[in-house]
Amino acid sequence: MTPRRNTAISEVRIPRPALEAVRRMQESGEIHVWWWPLGARTDPADYAVLDEVERGRAQRFHAEADAAAFTATRAGARRAVAGLLGVEPGEVGFGRRICPGCGDREHGPPAVTDPPVPLAVSLSRTAGAGALAVRAGNWVGVDVEALRPVEPAGLAEVVLTAAESAYVLGLPPGPARDAAFHRAWTRKEAVVKAVGLGLLGMPLNTLDVAPVQDGPVRVVHRYRGEETRWQVTDVDIGDRWAASVARPETGPLGPVHTHAPA
Repeated sequence: MTPRRNTAISEVRIPRPALEAVRRMQESGEIHVWWWPLGARTDPADYAVLDEVERGRAQRFHAEADAAAFTATRAGARRAVAGLLGVEPGEVGFGRRICPGCGDREHGPPAVTDPPVPLAVSLSRTAGAGALAVRAGNWVGVDVEALRPVEPAGLAEVVLTAAESAYVLGLPPGPARDAAFHRAWTRKEAVVKAVGLGLLGMPLNTLDVAPVQDGPVRVVHRYRGEETRWQVTDVDIGDRWAASVARPETGPLGPVHTHAPA
């Protein structure tokens, strides 16, 4: 991203459509989730949307499929935010907020920096799909995982609490068990991403997300003796993937709008 000169707050001009969109989201408490399929080759139209830093990152991937997935996800995010705010994709800038754990800006939660409006964003990608969640405010988390057979021996110990493991592994092997496991997994990942601490805050196998219940569910996250409460909603993006989005259980809790690929 091209460095910008220091600009006084009075000189910052935010497009009116962007201000109105954020104000509407603040009042309604709505969340927007976009998702899109990922191909094996980079689309030149996607590459053209990226900024200079993102293009450099895309070029450092050794595998073409990895570069294509990164490029499509970042381009999809730019287009989605641009459409939401009524600006051009090239006018959208992404950065990071201060890490809530250590105060470092290098690995804090992502956010929209241009236009300078209070929008929290979260990105996720897996085999075949990418996703973006946007919410007015500071905190949001999204996770998407490709459905695959569950290997009970290893994953359950690392990912599930004892109660969750009893439920998931109590199901017969097959699609129902796989769906229950990935529902738990994406709910947990969405929460730790929304909190902004990753696994430094709370290991997945201690975070209870009640996969036996249909969403939305309340999830309690603990860090350094403090508790935060999150609402986690499952997102339907087809039968090949599981996806979840998390937001703080404060203020208005409006609808989750899911935007399928065109």
